[in-house]
Amino acid sequence: MPLSMTTPQSSSSRSSDAQTPTHSTNVSGLLVVISGPSGVGKTTITRAVTDSVGAEFSVSATTRPITEADVEGRDYFFLSATAFEAKLANGEFLEHAQVFGNFYGTPRQPIVDARDAGKVVILEIDVQGAIQVRESLPDALMLFILPPSEAELLDRLRNRQRESEEVIARRFKEAQGEMELARSSGVYDQFIVNDDLDRAIADAATAIHNARQQARV
Repeated sequence: MPLSMTTPQSSSSRSSDAQTPTHSTNVSGLLVVISGPSGVGKTTITRAVTDSVGAEFSVSATTRPITEADVEGRDYFFLSATAFEAKLANGEFLEHAQVFGNFYGTPRQPIVDARDAGKVVILEIDVQGAIQVRESLPDALMLFILPPSEAELLDRLRNRQRESEEVIARRFKEAQGEMELARSSGVYDQFIVNDDLDRAIADAATAIHNARQQARV
């Protein structure tokens, strides 16, 4: 289930909420970040894990134009550049990036509210975004999906048969850089190799279960 984007509460509202908690202290909320290179299967894994653990899926905001296939609030929250910049200046994004001239960002407040309510929130972002999240929310669980090998990843990119060889080569080079940065950044708690989809999904779900159990101790 996707999270809705809300306006941050005033200090008086937050104070009132703090006096009357609405969730059980026996349940530990958790933000889970899932990353991986293009073609590794991270979106398939993310969707399956979101369903299997009953998590909320964080929807990003973007300034890119909406297409006929897009659904507002499901795929993205579509904002004008002016609106996005205003939210950025107000500190409303947990992380943000500019890609091909468009801005993308993760709304902070829905994630914080869901986590404080004891829910699991899953966020699918790249390594640069994960580094920003780790700085803001160091207790987040960071998972990175790896291919069985670089050769296998290249085969998967080609087997999608929807891009030219030039584009595939560029994506593969970007994927190599992203995997190297993921390893060297030190922000990821676990690397999951997707050599078997069902096992990769199970490994991610187990990592989430273990992290919630540890948070209760």
